[in-house]
Amino acid sequence: MVNPWLAMEAGADPVERTRTVRRAHAAFLADGTVAPPVRQVVADSWRRSADARAAADGTAPIELDESALGAYRDGHPLARAMPVFRELLGSFAQDGAHLLAVCDPQGRLLWVEGHRGVRRSAERMNFVVGARWDERHAGTNAPGTALAADHAVQIFAAEHYNRQVQRWTCAAAPLHDPRTGRLLGAVDITGGDHLASPHSLALVQATARAAEAHLAAGVPEWGVCLSALGRDEALLVVDGERCRLGRRHSEIMVLLAGHPEGLTGDQLSVLLYGERERRPVTLRAELSRLRQLVGTLLHSRPYRLSRPVETDVRTVEEALAAGDPHAALAAYRGPLLPLSEAPGVQRLRGALEDRTRCALLGAHDPALLREWSRTPWGEDDLVIWEALVDALPERSPARTAPMATADRLRAAYGLTGASRAGTAPAPAPSRVATFPQPPRP
Repeated sequence: MVNPWLAMEAGADPVERTRTVRRAHAAFLADGTVAPPVRQVVADSWRRSADARAAADGTAPIELDESALGAYRDGHPLARAMPVFRELLGSFAQDGAHLLAVCDPQGRLLWVEGHRGVRRSAERMNFVVGARWDERHAGTNAPGTALAADHAVQIFAAEHYNRQVQRWTCAAAPLHDPRTGRLLGAVDITGGDHLASPHSLALVQATARAAEAHLAAGVPEWGVCLSALGRDEALLVVDGERCRLGRRHSEIMVLLAGHPEGLTGDQLSVLLYGERERRPVTLRAELSRLRQLVGTLLHSRPYRLSRPVETDVRTVEEALAAGDPHAALAAYRGPLLPLSEAPGVQRLRGALEDRTRCALLGAHDPALLREWSRTPWGEDDLVIWEALVDALPERSPARTAPMATADRLRAAYGLTGASRAGTAPAPAPSRVATFPQPPRP
């Protein structure tokens, strides 16, 4: 079976592959169609890049300047893993005329090291520390696509969405917190076409696993963690063992984690299904299947979780309660279970988003407002855009760009006056209210 995450099968002609994929790329930009030999993972990434209006030409934006980079990088969890990256990939990058890069979950490059000549060449496309290389801002590329798919991947030459990057080939693997399972970032090697081999992908995968093992060695104790922000299917980690839950089980776990005192069957049923009539056997069957996955973690009479559960929702709430909007925004990975229609989840989702937005609006910090406006859930938020304009210095040349975007959004929604304070516009009909999801194991 061909590995779909590898750029080319053994014996393939890289010149011919580049030619055919470049033609497919041009066709996709012209009419949105994509066909073989484009891999499915690349086709999916092209579509996400197009939906996010990523530029097919141009350079990635610089989001972390020198003053902000140092402290952020020093405090990042992956700083502890840099000795592992340098030991396993540093000499490979230096001797093979490649680059070693490490980014955070938002795709911002925190370290870029390796061959000096290659670094100078990469600077021309802003592959430098502080630049944002997620798919939304740089299109299809190995670190950005590895983050979006939560899987190690190679991106070869013309598979890159941005034409300026199509002379490069790269391989990247995501990294996770060994205790919570949450995404920490990605490690990448970037260079020439010779990186399009099974060895480079295997090397970054092995490096990522070694780095996670190194981080795990410093974990004082295990526990139970639940991640559900920005995910359609929650990630449950119990004593280091990760499990991706189905959508209904995700809703149940989120509701039980939010009610540590427990819920009766009737209470849980209303939070899951609303007031519409539902046979009790339906809920019991779901809970029985969930118990098969989580074992003694799920108790009944009332339904509750037997151990304390650390959730990403709670992390955001604690940061908000402490008056720290920077920490809250860093922990807010997106709306809670964005596709869930369970009434209880919808209420939790709306309350958390409202509290987070209010904290950002109250902080009057251009950096926080700009970060929210660059997310899939905040890019059409007119109130945030207008607050960003107001928060910028009066003579700042950047004032005109947000205002232009706000005007464009007003026209798109048929609005002529200022948005009502505290009110976000309805999503555009063509936009899907979800985000790139990891593949099922």
